[in-house]
Amino acid sequence: MTFIESLRHAWQHNDSLVCVGLDPEPARFPEMFAGDDDSVFRFCRDIVDATADLVCCFKPQIAHFAALGAEDALQRLIAHIHKLQPGVPVILDAKRGDIGSTARHYASEAFDRYQADAVTVNPYLGRDSLQPFLDRADKGVVILCRTSNAGAGDLQDLDIGGRPLYQHVAEKVARDWNANGNCLLVTGATYPQQLAEVRALVGDMPLLVPGIGAQGGDVEAVLRHGQASDASGLLISSSRAILYAGNDDDFANAARAATLALRDEINRHRRPGANPA
Repeated sequence: MTFIESLRHAWQHNDSLVCVGLDPEPARFPEMFAGDDDSVFRFCRDIVDATADLVCCFKPQIAHFAALGAEDALQRLIAHIHKLQPGVPVILDAKRGDIGSTARHYASEAFDRYQADAVTVNPYLGRDSLQPFLDRADKGVVILCRTSNAGAGDLQDLDIGGRPLYQHVAEKVARDWNANGNCLLVTGATYPQQLAEVRALVGDMPLLVPGIGAQGGDVEAVLRHGQASDASGLLISSSRAILYAGNDDDFANAARAATLALRDEINRHRRPGANPA
């Protein structure tokens, strides 16, 4: 299956719009991992296995692994998900974007080395910087649009011809860059009105929505402003609130409970047809 097909299957099969971000911070691991040279892999693996039937995707953050010299753990983790949790796609959160051969190598890194099903990318350098990703029709290309961080507006809200820059990005991706139907946009939960504006511009294109949980995004507002016409169309991401829901030997069950609670809260607010494209 392509990434989009796997995503749609997971939406339906797991009845879930939850994306679990895998951002390992060994200082926050339970004491049971102290002195374990493979703690990054083992911790993330246990989170994955405890939550896989409750999510639509997993999103490992490459910097959290690379800073620890744990690229091998990342490769093994993605292979583990594909083998033991088939049907749940993996987005490599890398925010790549460059030109020429460098862009081709970044695409190969994500899709060939790590075997990710999708990757986050930065559109700031223009279409040619993303073309090697866009050309991989079976893979997902998750493009930054209106992000959840406090400084997002420094550039993304700049007035360009009477409209903010992020709206131009959304429209260009939907109109010109999505020929293979493999694009998604990153639109933060912390700015629900902007989320609504992006949804209006891109129809039912999937949106990755960070900012729920530790960043304070509101689930009801995200669903009201961001769901697609069929009450899906969203990958609502939570990382720390799930990963570190427990800090003892029962951490995986605590993560499962937090994921289940988020899934159920999201589903309470899903309304088919509420945002017709």
